[in-house]
Amino acid sequence: MPQGFHIPSWKIWDVNAFSGLHDRIRQNLKDESILQPTEPQEEAIPAILSGENVLLIAPTGTGKTEAASLPIFHRILESERKGTLAVYITPLRALNRDMLRRFHEWGQKLSISVAVRHGDTSQSDRRRQALHPPDLLITTPETLQVMLMGKRLRKNLSTVKIVVVDEIHEMAASKRGSQLSVLLERLAELAGDFQRIGLSATVGSPESVARLLVGSNRSYKIVQTEVKRCSDFLVVSPTPGRADHAMAGNLECDPRLAAQIRFIKETVAHRKCLIFVNTRQAAEVLGSRFRQMHEPIGVHHGSLSVEARVEAEEAFKAGELQGLICTSSMELGIDIGDVDHVIQYSSPRAVSRLLQRVGRAGHRIGLISSGTIIATCADDVAEGCAIARRAAAGLLEEISIHEKPADVLANQIVGLEMDFWEIPFDRARGIISRAYPFRELSGEEMAGVVAQMEDSRLVRLGEEGVLQRTKKARQYYIENLSMIPDEKRFNVYDMVGRRSVGTLDEAFVISFAQPGATFVTKGEI
Repeated sequence: MPQGFHIPSWKIWDVNAFSGLHDRIRQNLKDESILQPTEPQEEAIPAILSGENVLLIAPTGTGKTEAASLPIFHRILESERKGTLAVYITPLRALNRDMLRRFHEWGQKLSISVAVRHGDTSQSDRRRQALHPPDLLITTPETLQVMLMGKRLRKNLSTVKIVVVDEIHEMAASKRGSQLSVLLERLAELAGDFQRIGLSATVGSPESVARLLVGSNRSYKIVQTEVKRCSDFLVVSPTPGRADHAMAGNLECDPRLAAQIRFIKETVAHRKCLIFVNTRQAAEVLGSRFRQMHEPIGVHHGSLSVEARVEAEEAFKAGELQGLICTSSMELGIDIGDVDHVIQYSSPRAVSRLLQRVGRAGHRIGLISSGTIIATCADDVAEGCAIARRAAAGLLEEISIHEKPADVLANQIVGLEMDFWEIPFDRARGIISRAYPFRELSGEEMAGVVAQMEDSRLVRLGEEGVLQRTKKARQYYIENLSMIPDEKRFNVYDMVGRRSVGTLDEAFVISFAQPGATFVTKGEI
């Protein structure tokens, strides 16, 4: 700089990750008094703006979502809008709804259309989206599978330039991850290559998850930030006292359970808590007891109706509930307001699960995430202590990707039939083998699966090795959109309020349901 050159003080400001964003985005950040990016945003936003495929791994509450969404908004504002430009994929419908709520305000300020599409979306909304595609679409992997079947929807998706997969760890270790990896390649066949962004708080095998996201031969960047967030873990095994024996009589339960309920009650009395359990049955057992005691503690799990879950989320957020008993339904980033403490009832069984759940407490940088494991037996004490020690040391389990699962392969071969009506065998294998789990798929292996599919009339192998669609293929595809094991469910209705409460699985109905039978759901008898 030349000697004596003076820069006016009003022009001196930090050049940070926000500097590369569109003027309108920076103005909105300024209006919200957000002047400095978090560490994950500082590292991830420039990489995403440059067009790199990025896997961002950072603790809960450090601005991961904004690290991906702000560059997406920038890209949309800089582009000609002729169809959907960005697809935001989450593993849960509840998370879809939460993302829509978070993006809607930004969308209004920036004149960017945002919509959600999943199984609960009304027919009128679906038609509106088909005729007027949103700039940013929030969806699930299964709904994206359906969308690739529609002629108009395929045209809308042909303009996609960015795909974000949120909470990617939730799918990576299951067959949903393998299915998603092929699904992204099918989308690439339609829209051309697009930028891929993965978000997660806890990943034990970053390289494998990144490959699952981007495919076999694309480059990528892993942004893994070590934001200073202190965690405090405690393992307890409440011993029944005289009062617990008396409570056990009133609640018709074992004294040990009564002691555990007392511990939860005392903790919730002083701190706003999420109480995680490993099964829906455990959620209902605890929930029914707290309801008997008239404690402000609700229940939240996947078998409850959408209305019941949203009601519980809003009540907790508003402070009407001091505690919320939940399964993995609340493990991911659904916004429920401030959480002071997390209670894990029984061993979480995995380090990553404990970190994910306890990370819901102190959901901001600089706050301590505190969690207590309630051990229900001697094995729980040993396992809980081991998991808590590894969690404190940041030692996560390795994620094992499902390699070449035959059922996923058959499902996606039918998907390609739906996409193209007929497709040469070698081209289909080429598309599928771009997906990381199928990178070593041989022609012989695929031919074996195709032969079995022919026997089931799911594909017809025509002349010169062309895979042709059959009548049965469409029905199979629609009935097998997901790799989540399907189970017949029966709706439960509140006859007084005339509204849906939740569902019961087939095994429960066969074993226990009969006229006059009493059961618990939503903590109510």
